[in-house]
Amino acid sequence: MAINGIVAIDRQGAIGKGGALPWHYSADLKFFREQTTGHACVMGHRTWLTLKKPLKDRLNVVLSSRAEIESRESVVVLRDKLSVLSLKAYLSCDIFVIGGAKVYESFAAEIDRWIVTEVPLTVEGADTFMPRDFLQGFAAYDSRLLEDNLKVTFYRRQVVS
Repeated sequence: MAINGIVAIDRQGAIGKGGALPWHYSADLKFFREQTTGHACVMGHRTWLTLKKPLKDRLNVVLSSRAEIESRESVVVLRDKLSVLSLKAYLSCDIFVIGGAKVYESFAAEIDRWIVTEVPLTVEGADTFMPRDFLQGFAAYDSRLLEDNLKVTFYRRQVVS
């Protein structure tokens, strides 16, 4: 079982604007669904709010210190990163860290593999970005082209000997 980061970024590393994903590509959404179905998806409170409903056929893990998330089937609210990591021993699936920026940053040291979709545009007024060095220590091992000129690259953490 691995901890995976999955993210779509524009040419400048942007991932958000105004608390939302600043683009809509059905090929990206389909790819995301294919990769994460049957697994646990860890997200921050703001990412959860953008979803409108739980991600189908996945364990939705919302990392939040807020208590106002209503109880729903397939949704678990945890208060801190250690609680999320302790789930790993009980899961028979991978964990996908799906955002936002603070959650990606929080799990950076634990992520084994990154799946990065490069969106062929530059978002004007983007306000949320991935750190420039988030792939430091990772090596690309596969890539795939999706519709709409989207490129997905798979990275795994390099073992330092």
